Amino acid sequence: MSRIYLDYNATTPLAPKVIAALEPFLRDGFGNPSSLHWAGIPARDAVEQARCQVAALLRCDATELVFTSGGTEANNYALKGAFFSQSLRKDRPHFIITQIEHPAVTEPCRFLECLGAEVTHIRVDGCGRVDPDDVRRAIRPGTVLVSVMHANNEVGTIQPIETLARIAREHEVLMHTDAAQTVGKILVDVESLGVDLLTIAGHKLYAPKGVGALYVREGVELEPLLHGAAHEAGRRGGTENVLEIVGLGAACDLAKQWVDDPGLARLRDHFWQSLKKRFGERVVLNGHPEHRLPNTLNVSFRGLVGSEILARMPEVAASTGSACHAGSIEMSPVLKAMGVSEAVGLGAVRFSLGRESTIAEVECVIEHLSNCLDQVQASK
Repeated sequence: MSRIYLDYNATTPLAPKVIAALEPFLRDGFGNPSSLHWAGIPARDAVEQARCQVAALLRCDATELVFTSGGTEANNYALKGAFFSQSLRKDRPHFIITQIEHPAVTEPCRFLECLGAEVTHIRVDGCGRVDPDDVRRAIRPGTVLVSVMHANNEVGTIQPIETLARIAREHEVLMHTDAAQTVGKILVDVESLGVDLLTIAGHKLYAPKGVGALYVREGVELEPLLHGAAHEAGRRGGTENVLEIVGLGAACDLAKQWVDDPGLARLRDHFWQSLKKRFGERVVLNGHPEHRLPNTLNVSFRGLVGSEILARMPEVAASTGSACHAGSIEMSPVLKAMGVSEAVGLGAVRFSLGRESTIAEVECVIEHLSNCLDQVQASK
């Protein structure tokens, strides 16, 4: 069996057109974009062109984008920037997040709690979706920001961000969404979403690792995360990473051609229907059956352990919903928050498809899963 990659939510390969865009900057485009001479001006122009390409995908103004080192930095900038810009105005700035946020949100919030912030963790339902009324009830006079991921990286559930942003705006509270998993997969229009802050991670949409961006709606005040010279209009100190910014721009330009293509969702649905046909009640879908990413299929094999399943088919790159710590198996915190039982949650496997995925690969994985599950059952 040849190797099959079905872990595109973890990272994506560089698209060929992205590689082509990078090549000139590996050879000749070494100039500092802040330099006003023949080497610096082309670099500055390349950064601004990339900013326009990202803005075109998000349908925002190019001046509202700040380039970062990735999604983690963008999330940290949104959360810490909001805290430090409000900490002198509010005794205990209050933040609202969900129980299933990525560590790039939960860990900055944990840090801010050490500095005096208060954080409310909103529960999700059995499909991993937030009830907007829970967010509305959690807002109070000291609330600074609501941060809810656009779509969950494990189960793919898409959140009602438009509704949440409307609630936040009614209470004059900032709305941030981590859109690392949605940009390039579904239409992400910041005006339609109504958010004030939005995170992008380049390596989730066929750009290089180590580059991302934060959309900051015009008029929103954030204390810079990185202090230094007046790069990025004074919002992020440090010489711009021209090479990878160019790659992010090229990837966003390509994404405009992909986001309306229903092919990925059709392949995902074929995968799920084939699994149900082959394994029946032994396989369970995790996440929302409708409001989910077109490329993400998180399923559990009842009574089994996801890591053991994947260990028996090393040719397939996918992720599990459980982790081994000190010799014991623990299920995913996301599935726990959704109320999934251990008997189901420990057997979770996330298959995330990409533009290169084929129906032949899916069929091959299903056959391999069938053999693998027979072996696991026989060994019990």
